[in-house]
Amino acid sequence: MPPDLPTRLATVIDPARIRTDAHALTQYGRDWTRYYTPAPAAVVFPRNLAEVVALVQLARREHLALVPSGGRTGLSGGACAMAGEVVVSLEQMRQISDFDPVAGTVRCQAGVITEALQQYASSQGWYFPVDFASRGSSCIGGNIATNAGGIKVVRYGMFRDWVAGLTVVTGAGEVLELNQGLIKNNTGYDLRHLFIGSEGTLGLIVDATLRLTRPPAPARVMVCAVPSLDGIMPLFHAFRSELTLNAFEFFSEAALQAVLARGHVRRPLDTVTPYYVLLELDCAAPDSEARALAVFERCAEAGWLSDGVLSQSVAQASELWRLREDISESITPRTPYKNDISVVISQVPAFIAELDALLAREYPAFEVVWFGHIGDGNLHINVLRPLEMDIDTFRGHCERVNTLVFDVLARYHGSMSAEHGVGLLKRDYLSVTRSPAEIGYLQGIRQVFDPDGVLNPGKLLPKK
Repeated sequence: MPPDLPTRLATVIDPARIRTDAHALTQYGRDWTRYYTPAPAAVVFPRNLAEVVALVQLARREHLALVPSGGRTGLSGGACAMAGEVVVSLEQMRQISDFDPVAGTVRCQAGVITEALQQYASSQGWYFPVDFASRGSSCIGGNIATNAGGIKVVRYGMFRDWVAGLTVVTGAGEVLELNQGLIKNNTGYDLRHLFIGSEGTLGLIVDATLRLTRPPAPARVMVCAVPSLDGIMPLFHAFRSELTLNAFEFFSEAALQAVLARGHVRRPLDTVTPYYVLLELDCAAPDSEARALAVFERCAEAGWLSDGVLSQSVAQASELWRLREDISESITPRTPYKNDISVVISQVPAFIAELDALLAREYPAFEVVWFGHIGDGNLHINVLRPLEMDIDTFRGHCERVNTLVFDVLARYHGSMSAEHGVGLLKRDYLSVTRSPAEIGYLQGIRQVFDPDGVLNPGKLLPKK
């Protein structure tokens, strides 16, 4: 760290909100990705728009690199700082304001925790539907920067669909107020959508105007044992044709065993099968349960499922959800190498079958855990590190096979990152999903908004 860096930072940020101690540098220099050693020079905690602007302008003058940081729940290394960068933590910017019950919108600063927004919306008689297991720690700014999806995309879409307006500070230090919360604004390029999913490479998201919706009807949760991959998409089609699905999730027996091993939840069914699906059903209609059971019976007769359970209380529904939501935390001690990929929904079974065979062939000594938001074509592949193997060796094995995995993905015209962003982990594989022409345009866009390359350098885009 340059000896005068704290002094320079103190010209725009209160020294009490500048940290250079080892604990802070380690804590804020990494995200949930565990493959990178954090080495930032400092961490700063701005509290308002003016301070963020001043930080960016200082970075341009002093040739500093800035890495934005929120809840650091990302899984692609997008919030990692490893080369003397200044981490800009937005965790002290947590104001919720400007609730508009007529428009159904609310304004949130970037550091607002997802669950806090959900609770606020509920207190006003409204509902914020984008949801994921990290709701208790993920931040609104990071959710927008990675276009987070989660467990209810089947019904409610991605985070992008709920952003009505943005305030951003570009890499040039300019403030942009984008869309102003409007429903209709047909005035050319919608720059708002450039910043959604940009992973902090174009600008720092300071606040957002988010759309809310009316609370859904009471929901029931069903977990079904599925003997074969071939039954999953017919199940999805059968239930979606008859009922409103809030979620349609998928996990393997290996994933279930990892969750059960912690002793916090019980096996939901006596029947053991290679795969399971979890459905959340909107039960607004009085005959919803009867219709769900009728669909279940037809699917059982067709051989698409072999057993199932339907929640009878809020507590039971919550326990069934834990079977899916606790997977990531359950496998964390094994430092899993993750692939977050997607294909067109109808191609999911064939894709899984082909990829499963490849992984079994290439990773004979490694355990592979499957789960994901299969109702929107999003799959999470988790290769578990043997406890006796060091992380670098393990990562080397996984990256060797990545090329083969992405070759299959490319043939299916899928995405190498469905919802976790690109960051560092997947930067060099961007060409799997994006053409050379697209990458060239993306690099040009970055040059426009961040001409000096001060924002999150080395992330998202491959080096020219």
